[in-house]
Amino acid sequence: MERGRDGEEELEEEEDEDEEEDGGPESALEKSPFQLTAADVYDISSVVGRDLLQLHAGPQLPAARARLQFRIVRVLEMLEALVSESSVAEEQLRRERDSLRRELEQLRAAAPGSAPQPSLGPDQMVIDLTDPNRPRFTLQELRDVLQERNQLKAQLLVVQEELQCYKSGIISQKRDQTEELEKEASGSSAGSRKDSEEKTIIKRLFGSPTETFQTSTRCQELDSHSYNSSSPALMSLEAMRMR
Repeated sequence: MERGRDGEEELEEEEDEDEEEDGGPESALEKSPFQLTAADVYDISSVVGRDLLQLHAGPQLPAARARLQFRIVRVLEMLEALVSESSVAEEQLRRERDSLRRELEQLRAAAPGSAPQPSLGPDQMVIDLTDPNRPRFTLQELRDVLQERNQLKAQLLVVQEELQCYKSGIISQKRDQTEELEKEASGSSAGSRKDSEEKTIIKRLFGSPTETFQTSTRCQELDSHSYNSSSPALMSLEAMRMR
């Protein structure tokens, strides 16, 4: 039995040696961490898993344990190298970004005719005048346009209704009646105007009864006053008339 076990161990050692000579999964542990591929990662995991399975009581336990420890340390070194390299790359990228930002600020400051851009509030925006889709009207202008459109619609409806009435003959009848009423009103106004003119002429010629009475009374008073006057001239004239 011991000879059989020794034979199996010798076969396993020979297989390990053959794999190492052929560049088997163990060769992935010898590569640089930055040259590893997905297949190399699978090879490393298979090698570590196989070493774990070989950890059993026997004369080769110390050798298998040492080999497993070495490979685990190697894997940790690879991980550390990858993390360090990623940190270095990140720091380098950060420095390049800061450098480019400073260069951009210097170029903006040195550009001729560059004016400082005004700070915009939360309710403000910058409009590109060359943009064909830019807003062109204010809210008040849009309200005025909508109101004017509604008024035009209302006028259009009225015109359409009148057109329908014209077609049906309703408005023509109403217009004829309106013209007749206007003629009658114009005739009555002309007659009343003529009567008023005649009354005015008569009044100017003869005056009113009150004015006529007042005029006759005034004339009688003047006559009585003239006859009762004691003027010598009037008396002499009266004497000559009597002779």
